[in-house]
Amino acid sequence: YETTGTAWHILSEFIAPALVGKTIDSPMDLNGLLVFMRGHPLARAGVELALWDLMGKRTGASLAHLLGVARRRVEVGVSVGIQPDADALVRVVAGYVEAGYARVKLKIKPGRDLTEVQAVRRAFPQLRLQVDANSAYDLEDVSVFQAMDDLGLLLIEQPLAEDDLIDHARLQAQLATPLCLDESILSARHAAQAVEIGACQIINIKPGRVGGLGEAVAIHDLCHERRIPVWCGGMLETGVGRAANLALAGLPGFTLPGDISATDRYYAFDIAQPSFRLNADSTIDVPEGRGLGVEIDPTALARVTLRRELVAG
Repeated sequence: YETTGTAWHILSEFIAPALVGKTIDSPMDLNGLLVFMRGHPLARAGVELALWDLMGKRTGASLAHLLGVARRRVEVGVSVGIQPDADALVRVVAGYVEAGYARVKLKIKPGRDLTEVQAVRRAFPQLRLQVDANSAYDLEDVSVFQAMDDLGLLLIEQPLAEDDLIDHARLQAQLATPLCLDESILSARHAAQAVEIGACQIINIKPGRVGGLGEAVAIHDLCHERRIPVWCGGMLETGVGRAANLALAGLPGFTLPGDISATDRYYAFDIAQPSFRLNADSTIDVPEGRGLGVEIDPTALARVTLRRELVAG
């Protein structure tokens, strides 16, 4: 499930042989069986997600039910990349607003930031708007972010280096707009440290980045207890990962719209069905079917398959 490239190599060479012949009562048991292996969160997440799907199908329960989710739909938004100029950016945002998205995230980088964000804010004064810097800035760029304090942004995501919690804390102390950490948060331990030193006021949780739903839920629970809002980020998932993200985002601490846009945002055809559609209120329904609530389309999968491998033991 959702494992490619290096992640597939780790899965086939190390994780699968370690699990063959083992009894697993719950997907939460996976990390204990892989305690010998550090890192490789995408491969771990792929295996764990398959276990959640299997558990749901065997018990007749949806992933949302297994996670204790009560919500039937979750708020979502769309992420917009850097465009040729400010006018083009406004046009692209206008298209997504017209399509029904009530929250938009803008990618920024040095030289392509304040002026373009201001242009979007002028065009859409009431739009729920946030920006994502993907670690492109240094602490010396504080004035850029201070100038954004007047724009009514929901948050500024990952402005500084992913391994620099201290400078994020220094930056947050100089801003009114909440900072959100994304790439910096690889585990519940990282989340606890970031919150403790004031490195952020919001956390973006991506199951693939943190090694699976188990760790994602642990981060959610920690933040919910400490009243730190969280939201679910996206990693260009097909319907498989998108279904899991929707279930996860139904937990009570997810109070901000996630980057879980409709299927047609990225895929002309998907490998899983049913596809996900945007509701009129900028939400997407949480899958209610057994397991992940989606089924693989063999024909669509065959169109994109590059390699097959059998792991036996």
